[in-house]
Amino acid sequence: MTLARPDWRDRLRAAIPTGLIVGVMGYALVVGLGFAPPLPTPSEALDSFDVRPPAPPPPPRIQPKRVQTHRPRGAAAPPNLRSQATEVVAPPPVVVLPPISPVIAAPVAGTGAQASQGASDKPGPGTGAGGIGNGTGSGGAGDGDGYGDDTPPRRIRGRIKDSDYPREAAEAGISGSVTVRYFVNVDGRVSGCVVTRSSGNRALDETTCSLIEKRYRYDPSRDADGRPVRSIIVVSQDWILEREPPEGR
Repeated sequence: MTLARPDWRDRLRAAIPTGLIVGVMGYALVVGLGFAPPLPTPSEALDSFDVRPPAPPPPPRIQPKRVQTHRPRGAAAPPNLRSQATEVVAPPPVVVLPPISPVIAAPVAGTGAQASQGASDKPGPGTGAGGIGNGTGSGGAGDGDGYGDDTPPRRIRGRIKDSDYPREAAEAGISGSVTVRYFVNVDGRVSGCVVTRSSGNRALDETTCSLIEKRYRYDPSRDADGRPVRSIIVVSQDWILEREPPEGR
């Protein structure tokens, strides 16, 4: 049996795949042998130092125990007695002022305590020493106890008006007359007002003296030399409440 000899072409076809396989395997071998894993990076050098033992903790702080003391307190007061007013209301007491003895008032201020001035053996209208007349001179036959050149005080300002009527007295319909005595000082001001005869109502009495001391001003009394002297004045103040007549009359 005669075998046919392969053609060169057939040999070439068979050699090409074989060559490719061998080339691929060789390439893989070369690549595999050339791959090297990365080397580890060397770490930094370690520093050496001494480690000291920790300091011992501080000793515990001892705090003294606070003792609270209480100041002794006083005992409570005894309970008050509870009272209640009765249903019967007592009227306010009526205070009746005792009558005051009248003060002797002379027509001209002086330093004595008599109702007139002079040295006569009998009272008369004059203030001289027994001579005839009603002047204030010392008289032809007198001993000089009287001084005719004295001038009495003269009011120059101040008065009591109807609008000054005390409200409580007006509402109660109270009227009255009060007599007072007061001093006129050398500066013309009033002081020392007192009630010599009460009106029977306290509001009327107090209002009278209060207004006189507050409002009245005088040209003071003067002696024979023209010097101002202190004097006493006694006056009466009438408080009259005028009622309006009823309508229709």
